[in-house]
Amino acid sequence: MLYLFDEFVLDTDRRELRRDGRTIPLQPQVFDILEYLIRHRTRVVTKDDLIGAIWGGRIVSESALTTRINAARTGIGASGEAQRLIKTLPRKGVRFIGTVREAAREVENAVVPLKTEISTLVVGRTPPSRRSTR
Repeated sequence: MLYLFDEFVLDTDRRELRRDGRTIPLQPQVFDILEYLIRHRTRVVTKDDLIGAIWGGRIVSESALTTRINAARTGIGASGEAQRLIKTLPRKGVRFIGTVREAAREVENAVVPLKTEISTLVVGRTPPSRRSTR
């Protein structure tokens, strides 16, 4: 799945964040947080939601979680002060507030069926169904 927002593309199949065609390196957990926030952008995501989804419920310090969220902000060119795309709601959680378009990945190197008969490709020859009966 591709998530397009601002000048970014989050490619979940390739696990890449791209800006203007260039890959932005993200740590795996930072990518996972960004993907989770984008997938759940219609609601506020709590810290417990993130810990359960990203760390499988393991104990994670507040600072580790904050560091990863800030790294996600940095990856998309935002900051905690501006909160342009990831908004913190004090004592509630965080929410991705950017406008997102979803796009399915096009099948790469797809085989296109050949609909033209070989005989139509030969110059000067008309396919049997189109020959005149004069």
